[in-house]
Amino acid sequence: MTIIEVFNSFQTQEQAIQYLEQVRWKDRPDCPYCHSLAVCRHASGDRAGSRWQCQDCQRAFSATVGTIFHGTHIPLRNWFLCLALMLNAKKSASSHQIARDLGIRQPTVWSMMHRIRVAMANDPQQSVLLHGIVEADETYIGGKPRKTNRHGYDDKPKRGRGTSKKPVIGLMERGGRVIARPAKPGELGTKGLGKFIEKFVDKAGTLLITDEWSGYSRVRETRLHATINHAVEYANGMIHTNSIEGFWGLVKRAWYGQHHHYSEKYMNLYIAEACYKFNQRIGRSPAFGEAMALLAHA
Repeated sequence: MTIIEVFNSFQTQEQAIQYLEQVRWKDRPDCPYCHSLAVCRHASGDRAGSRWQCQDCQRAFSATVGTIFHGTHIPLRNWFLCLALMLNAKKSASSHQIARDLGIRQPTVWSMMHRIRVAMANDPQQSVLLHGIVEADETYIGGKPRKTNRHGYDDKPKRGRGTSKKPVIGLMERGGRVIARPAKPGELGTKGLGKFIEKFVDKAGTLLITDEWSGYSRVRETRLHATINHAVEYANGMIHTNSIEGFWGLVKRAWYGQHHHYSEKYMNLYIAEACYKFNQRIGRSPAFGEAMALLAHA
């Protein structure tokens, strides 16, 4: 959905709740507490249309119970608009920008966006193994190296693997999904990279392509492995890592242009957002309905 379509489709809170009920239950409502199907509309109260009653455990509930919307005081339409703005921003959107667009306080929007990112990080598709031609690479997120003012000295800040920036490791199925996350201390070594690849890449019928970093040296002992020497060339036929390098470009544009800083505590959520949106764009525009289904079960 576009922003205009979301705005026009959910003029009232009741319309938004009906949409959430349909996405979550698909005409088969069940109790979020005991999972009983013996439920009916609540017959009393000002919010009778949005409340349900379980005939087994006798508890009342609404479609927001057990989701990221539970207990929120923000109208659901604003949540839907926030989600649409996030999905449509290819290089991400800042909480300040969305706060201005929706007329909501920036700390409130920041909290809403992080709840959405947590749901994106728990996308069940992340557990599906990658296969076919899979590219593996790492990148480093942080500020641009500053030029030294000490003329005549060869002490420029290091780039790449010698930098103090925050490392991110990733895997991409050629023409398919991407999986990435911030690297933990020691995870850029042979053992750490091996475990990461083992967890997310199917051995059978998979060709893993990397650069010549020594951390990938033992991978060829357990699976098909090809390397590209970036000091000589960036592609040799189908042997290249250009696909995942393109994804790294989107991640860095989001950092440079929108967020400017990732704390260690929340960096994994920003990377999860980038992965989810990239995976949703495979062959189509971001799917608002699929994202809503994810949030309705988060």
